[in-house]
Order: sequence, then C-alpha cells, then structure tokens
Amino acid sequence: MKKHNGLLLLFAALLTSCVGGQLYTPLVYEKNPQYTWGYAEFFGDYYIDYGNKNNVLSVSLFTDSLKITQLGALTGLGQYLFLEDVFQAPTDTMLQAGTYQVNDSGLPFTVAPGKNDTVDNEVYQIGAYISYYEYNTSNSTLKIITSGSFTVSLSGNIYNIACNFKTSDNMDLKGNFTAVLPHIDRSIAASKAGVRKRPVYSLK
Repeated sequence: MKKHNGLLLLFAALLTSCVGGQLYTPLVYEKNPQYTWGYAEFFGDYYIDYGNKNNVLSVSLFTDSLKITQLGALTGLGQYLFLEDVFQAPTDTMLQAGTYQVNDSGLPFTVAPGKNDTVDNEVYQIGAYISYYEYNTSNSTLKIITSGSFTVSLSGNIYNIACNFKTSDNMDLKGNFTAVLPHIDRSIAASKAGVRKRPVYSLK
C-alpha cells in the first residue's frame, strides 16, 4: 500500500507540472550574468534641494546580445542591470572604486534598493533592478534588487564590477563586468522637478 501511495503522489506531481499535456519546467533565470557593455550617467547633486549634497549617478550594464537601436529602443535577448541612484561624494563626478551597499541612506558608496512606485496611477520600478529579455516574451521579467552590494575596481580606464545582490523573491544575483564604462554628463539637463520618474528618497 505504501508503494501504491507513492506512485499516486508521483502521478499527482506530474499532473501539476503539465501544461497542455506537456511537462512544464519552470524557467531558471540567469543568476550570474556576464555583462559586456554599459555606461554611467552623471546627474550631479540631484537631491540637493532635499538636503542631500552628494552626487548621483546611474549605471546600466548589458549582456552582449542586447543592443540599443538608433531610435533609443532596447532590443535583443539577455539581461539588463540598472542601478539608478548610485551615490558619490560631492567632489566625485565618476564612478569611484570601492564597495557600494544597497540601502536608502543616500550616503556615498550606496545604491538605492529597488522599489515599485505609483505616480499618476502608473507603476514604475525605481532604484536597482534587473530585466530579463527572453525568447518567449511571456517569460521576460523584471526582478527588484533589495539588498547586497557591488564592488568596483579600476585598471587604467577599465572598470571591473562584481555584483552580489539579492532580489525581492530571495534569488541570489551575482554578475560581472570588465570593460570601459563611458560616462555621460546629464547634470546640466537634469531637472530637479523630475526628469527621472522616481520619488525623492528621504535622504539625510
């Protein structure tokens, strides 16, 4: 009888993992992407009107199959890491070597955690997150980064970035980048009123 019950349990498990008569294997998302290109954007003292004098950058990293078209659209398959509020000292205009912690303090060498925010009835992802672009678009997804760190080292003009994050669904997310990281100055065009769709963090 015990053997019979075991077979029934196995059969029930197979049924629950079937879709349309075919076995369904949950997609395992890449946990250690190798980013091959990217860029940083400098926004200056974006939050100075709210008491934070530190400079802010964003960092975007991409795997090699992702491209940006002439119209500015992202196309292809792979992973896109976006670190939105990376805080630097007031004198720093480029991403500095060191270890950056994921937290909401707004201090140098921190990056804001990912969050969902609603603005005018629209939900935006802000802070740190990774987007997965899959062949089957129904499997494409976005995972918010809630804790961890990333470490930056420099060798000449080559940036080495090693990630050690955890996402909101408790997934360990690594990832590495070794290449030139172009910096784009957005500080002149950036409006404190909200060029970037995100709330103002309560920064000290």
